[in-house]
Amino acid sequence: MTAIPFDNSYARLPERFYAAVDPTAVAAPRLIKLNETLASELGLDPDWLKGPDGLAMLAGNSIADGASPIATAYAGHQFGGFSPQLGDGRAILLGEVVDREGRRRDIQLKGSGPTPFSRRGDGRAAVGPVLREYIVSEAMAALGVPTTRALAAVLTGEVVRRETLLPGAIFTRVASSHIRIGTFQFFAARRDVEALRLLADHVITRHYPGVAGSEAPYLALLEAVIAAQADLIARWMLIGFIHGVMNTDNMSIAGETIDYGPCAFMDSYDPATVFSSIDEHGRYAYGNQPPIALWNLTRLAEALLPLLSDDQERAVTIAQDALNRFNDLFQSRLVAGFRHKLGLVSEAPDDVLLIKALLETMQRGQADFTLTFRRLGDDLLEGGRRCRELFANTGEFDGWLSRWHERLQQETLSAEERQRLMHGVNPLFIPRNHRIEAVIQAAVERDDLAPFEELLAVLANPYDDQPGREAYTLPPAAHERVLATFCGT
Repeated sequence: MTAIPFDNSYARLPERFYAAVDPTAVAAPRLIKLNETLASELGLDPDWLKGPDGLAMLAGNSIADGASPIATAYAGHQFGGFSPQLGDGRAILLGEVVDREGRRRDIQLKGSGPTPFSRRGDGRAAVGPVLREYIVSEAMAALGVPTTRALAAVLTGEVVRRETLLPGAIFTRVASSHIRIGTFQFFAARRDVEALRLLADHVITRHYPGVAGSEAPYLALLEAVIAAQADLIARWMLIGFIHGVMNTDNMSIAGETIDYGPCAFMDSYDPATVFSSIDEHGRYAYGNQPPIALWNLTRLAEALLPLLSDDQERAVTIAQDALNRFNDLFQSRLVAGFRHKLGLVSEAPDDVLLIKALLETMQRGQADFTLTFRRLGDDLLEGGRRCRELFANTGEFDGWLSRWHERLQQETLSAEERQRLMHGVNPLFIPRNHRIEAVIQAAVERDDLAPFEELLAVLANPYDDQPGREAYTLPPAAHERVLATFCGT
């Protein structure tokens, strides 16, 4: 077998960090999709991966030389309730590679069979959730949002039993690491300070080497994770993304979006929007994502307390001071992002009020989030009122539009320059939920993967006009609306 240059640092940590386990072989693997560009970035041979030996590895039917298959241990707060042991129940980390840019990346199989953490589950995944994660993670990458990536999707030739029998599949995920807030919680719950220190040192070396030389490296680590999460959540909010299941075991220490289960993008703007079928009380609604991120970070800070100071009271004060910076970091990033979405390159005292007024007008007018910002840029040159057509409350929108144009007059950008700026941050194409569901339906019911391929091609260039693909920009018609998404992989 052609060697993959694995270098598995996490597997060199003590055995209590993971369980060694091999994937379970499947009956008749068939490649759905290989991300050849990503494979090349990782220093892997796409032709080998598409061949019989590569397919066997991606399906879990063979172990590549140098791999150290493990299921990682972690705990987590799930919808506010703490579970002291979760872990990879249907995912196996094959190992790590150092890519062509010198970045260490995990290669993990999801849906590859049971592990010691499966909690009576079958460890498998259905094709629908695999396609959803492939589509949305690659769309997020194209949108410039830090994210795990999709290397491959494989049909297993077997069925999995959920509410019905569904085609089974395996997803190959690439991540900067799979270390979560819940990983720290796992050891904190066991009062294993030695493991906490080892884990923190590992994360510093791997993700935040710049803090290693600071006087208080574990505080600097906490501050770095807080800053990364503030930036990430702001990026979500700026594109209307709803993660759907922001449990602490689904929040990456690396500041990447991870675990695309019941996620979705908003159509009509409403901060109360929820898609997750299991989020009955809206804990993880779009507008709740910033405070939930802070709540999660507070759980991380709690886990790190023994490393911050030997004095418990002093440690709490240190942690709280760090957490108090989250809101300012988040708001600064969010407001700067909305300024750019509105084509503004300077700061004015009333910008926050202008942004707030637009969002409130969008909510009352049931305007599409993505198209509102895109068409504002379109109308700068076209002289049209296509954005106005999105609003049920056109009079209120006209009033806001006048305020915006007055604000634009305070700057010297030409209309062409401003449109270029706006189109560079306001996508035209997002992975709309009804499009994803149509892809899944075609795959499950007809074994037709052509819609999957076409949607991937569209989403690869989200900021570009794509003549002939205008239908992909449109929100769902009433009969196409998808009101609930489900955990799957």
